[in-house]
Amino acid sequence: MKKLLLFVVSAIMLVPASVKADEGMWFLMFIERLNHRDMQKMGLQLTAEEIYSINNHSLKDAIVQFNGGCTAEMISKDGLVLTNHHCGYDAIAELSSADKNYLKDGYWAANRKEELKPSSLFVRFFVRMDDCTKRILSVVNPSMSELDREKAINAEIAKIEKENNEGGKYTVSVRPFFQGNEYYYFVYQDYKDVRLVGTPPESLGKFGGDTDNWEWPRHTADFSMFRVYADANGNPAEYSPNNVPLQPKHHLPVNLGGVKENDFAMILGYPGRTNRWMPAGGIEQNVKFAYPAWVEGSKTGMDNMKKYMLQSDALNLVYASKFAGVANYWKNRQGMIDALSKFGTAKTKAAQEAKFHKWANKPANKAKYGNVVPTINKYYAMTNEKSRHDNYMMQLFRTSAFGTVSRGLGKQLETYAKSDATKRAQMAPGILEMVDEMYKELHIPAEKDILAAQLNLYSKKAGYTLAPMVEKLAKENNGDFTKYVNAAFDLSIFTSKEKIKAFLDLPSEALLVNDPLYVLTNDLLTHYSFKSEELTKAQNDFGASFRLLVEGLRESKIGEIKYPDANSTLRLTYGKVRSLPADKRNDATVNNYTTLAGQVKKYKKGDLEFDLPARVLEMNANKDFGRYADKDGSLHVCFLTDNDITGGNSGSPVLNGKGELIGLAFDGNIEAMAGDVIFDKKLQRTINVDIRYVLWVIENFSGAKHIVDEMTIVK
Repeated sequence: MKKLLLFVVSAIMLVPASVKADEGMWFLMFIERLNHRDMQKMGLQLTAEEIYSINNHSLKDAIVQFNGGCTAEMISKDGLVLTNHHCGYDAIAELSSADKNYLKDGYWAANRKEELKPSSLFVRFFVRMDDCTKRILSVVNPSMSELDREKAINAEIAKIEKENNEGGKYTVSVRPFFQGNEYYYFVYQDYKDVRLVGTPPESLGKFGGDTDNWEWPRHTADFSMFRVYADANGNPAEYSPNNVPLQPKHHLPVNLGGVKENDFAMILGYPGRTNRWMPAGGIEQNVKFAYPAWVEGSKTGMDNMKKYMLQSDALNLVYASKFAGVANYWKNRQGMIDALSKFGTAKTKAAQEAKFHKWANKPANKAKYGNVVPTINKYYAMTNEKSRHDNYMMQLFRTSAFGTVSRGLGKQLETYAKSDATKRAQMAPGILEMVDEMYKELHIPAEKDILAAQLNLYSKKAGYTLAPMVEKLAKENNGDFTKYVNAAFDLSIFTSKEKIKAFLDLPSEALLVNDPLYVLTNDLLTHYSFKSEELTKAQNDFGASFRLLVEGLRESKIGEIKYPDANSTLRLTYGKVRSLPADKRNDATVNNYTTLAGQVKKYKKGDLEFDLPARVLEMNANKDFGRYADKDGSLHVCFLTDNDITGGNSGSPVLNGKGELIGLAFDGNIEAMAGDVIFDKKLQRTINVDIRYVLWVIENFSGAKHIVDEMTIVK
């Protein structure tokens, strides 16, 4: 405890008075000392203990990580979970079929027996965290290589995880912060029986599609609802009809009062990744080499998916989830290129590093820090072209179902072919299950086009050193892989369930290792992961230097950031409801909210992105908003805050000063897309669904009042 208090006190001493309250993703365990006073001045009415407590229920007990990539919150005493529509998208798509298309038409369970269980979905509750920096760093020393350092740290991490998991009851994760200068462990409890309660139709849940993604003004009902089930004692359990709704330690009350400019707003969630300590060379590499390749590769995959998705609802369901994920990052990366270029972020970072380099070469600092900046810059210069190459290849892997087939299913079949009859009998059911899952999310004609197009793009644009087989085939086919891919699909055992089942009946290792798709993808993956001795050494030196850069920036106080980068651990961010400059595209009186009337103005009948249900048009015309109308008589749809969030915060609750739910975070504005690297105090905004619109869609539009009745409503 003394160690923890000393750390907190020293951290307080380092916090400059100029830090704005809306910047930062803060650990809950330090809220009392670092942030609570500022938060009170802005409108917080809770104690720090009511936000984070180990011994009593608190806000943190209502916040869950949703399926490993999003955030969600408990909103009833019976395990009701609220998250974004795009976070539940995979599960909703999986549960849908052409004749029961819940993704397209929406779904609301009339009772708990009608709640639907997807094959794999879990939520993770945060139990507690603690500092283990001193213990971890005691097992390493400066003379170690990065590989040896990693081995030593991983061995100590394994001990800490075992000591704290209580015989497997909890999941324990030790994570590095400040580029490996600090370490904390996190204790979680996972619940795997999570069922779909309801979702709005896609025309509301994804209104605006890719056009409006990352844009303001926004009019999207980006929410879906699930329920967590447990055994009779409230413990995690695999799915069973005998399971009962979980009684969470805390659930969020829902406030119907609405928001206005400068109202306090805080968000708790699991932000995925920020890179605010990234060196100038890394930013420059992303803007000029990595991200342009990412954008082009994503677009190539999306274009070839879309032409099949438009053919039928059934094919749309096959690719809807993958397309949405690729499209989200496609627009994000282009926005990052534009924002980082516009604001000269790399130049700003370079100036900071020049100042640091001068400090680092003072006599007292030179031995430890003198070569840090040159070593980092040398690494980026060496890897610029490779980063472009790797991003073209990465998008091939991401968009093609067969791009990595030699690593997943291929390795399983290879092990199967080498095994005896007993082992094969044990493996066969799992392989067949893997094949069934794989074929739910692919259509062979589409996959041919996707793979051929990505190979064409990679061979023409990647530069650097191409994968040997790709380089050979490109020369033989004048850079057009269409004919080769079609022939490979015809010959490969991987392109139909029947061929794979036949292989299981009569396995042949020789047949497998000579399979054209196995050979091609194995060549791609081997090339992607290959590192020369020179590159391995450069990466080792870079890793050590980057860690020293962050340590030195903090020690010298040249670096002003006082919170660690996001890494999918629970954080709190706080700020205010805050408008953007007036925008003629928004009909709202103040440009910090949007209305249903504004959504209807965007309506385009039959359009894939801007169509609306006829009932929404009727209800808007009749101003049928019920108890969810704002004081101004309109129905507010979305609103803006200046909270500091990133990917992974999707689905995070937006809370007022009393800890009551006022909205649901789901997006950011493209003008501040550089936010993962540098926080823009003027432009950065979080786009949130107004909770009143969420409840209006459930109760008034969908007729599912019984679900709203579960919640604790505050007027």
